[in-house]
Order: sequence, then structure tokens, then C-alpha cells
Amino acid sequence: MAKRGLCAAIVLLPLGVLALSLRGRAETLLSAPLNVTIREIEVNSAVVTWEILEGDPVIGFAITQQKKDVRMLRFIQEVNTTTRSCALWDLDEDTEYIVHVQSISMGGSSPPSEPVLFRTPKESEKLASQSPGEEEFAHAAQLRAGELIIIVVVLVMWAGVIALFCRQYDIIKDNEPNNNKDKAKNSSECSTPEHPQGGLLRSNV
Repeated sequence: MAKRGLCAAIVLLPLGVLALSLRGRAETLLSAPLNVTIREIEVNSAVVTWEILEGDPVIGFAITQQKKDVRMLRFIQEVNTTTRSCALWDLDEDTEYIVHVQSISMGGSSPPSEPVLFRTPKESEKLASQSPGEEEFAHAAQLRAGELIIIVVVLVMWAGVIALFCRQYDIIKDNEPNNNKDKAKNSSECSTPEHPQGGLLRSNV
């Protein structure tokens, strides 16, 4: 999966050092982010989303990502942004993670949100999770694409036939005046000759 929403600063810190830092910066008017949710969980990645209270002067966010039962964690921070999501990458498969989110203002950081626990799946589990319905949908999409191609080919062929007919019709139409002239000429040659003095020739009885 591509690294979406790449965040600006990433630091690996011991858990105790980060806790002291958070306590020192928690004295602020900002509220902790709400409705922290983990979405699009893949084998090696996930996306964390959250909401903030309306009116909070938020200019960025900070995320702590920790493996369960492991004291080392990843600290992600980004400022000058209004985004409410961040991609977590380079995760280990079949591993549980704990995530906290903080809002950042010009005066400091909010208290951390309630912890969110999630687990990345195994590669085999992810492959098995693809239901037959999804495969049928993909197959139907391929069939629809083939039908569209056939329809386009038929329309192109019909357009060619119509263009050829119009061309032949124009050729026939252009030849009609010549045919009319030839007919008129032939009819004049077969008509009765006139007398030089203007009368018709008569036979002497």
C-alpha cells in the first residue's frame, strides 16, 4: 500500500521520556481528539482518523504508535495542517498496536486521546478475506468492459457503412445531369427534321 498522508516528524522514544513530555505540555485549553478510529487495516499499514471540538485552535496533530507490550514507540507530528487523518506504515503483520492522538495549537498540545488498540492481519488471512462475491464483481466488471468494446466496434463499423453509402450516393447524384444531357441529345437526333423554310416536309401525291 502507498504511504498516504506522510507525516512530517517521526521519532522513536522510550515510553517514560514521552510520558514526561506529554504531562509537561498537557496544561492547555485544547480538548483531546474524539472518535479516534483505525481504518483500512492492511498487513503492513493502516489509517488513523479523528475529530476535534469545533472552535479549538488546532494547527496540527501528534500521534504515538506503540506495539503492545513493547516500551519503544513511534512519535509522529505534523503542524500547519487541518487534516484529520494520518497513515501508519511499516507495521508488522499479525501484531497489536496502541495509538494515541493529540491536537496541537500555538500554545501547546492537548491531552492524549483515549487509546485505540488494533491488530494487523496475517498475509494469509488477508488473502482469505477476499470473498467470492468480490471475485464475481470483478469478473462482471471485466465482462461489462468487453461488452462496451464490442458495442464501440459495431458503432464504428456502422459509421463506416453509412459514410460509404453517402459517398456512393454523391457519386450517383453527380452523374445524373450527364445522363439527362445524353438522353436529351438522343431524343433530339431522333425527332422529325424541319423544312428549311419552316414547314414540315410533305410527300407529293
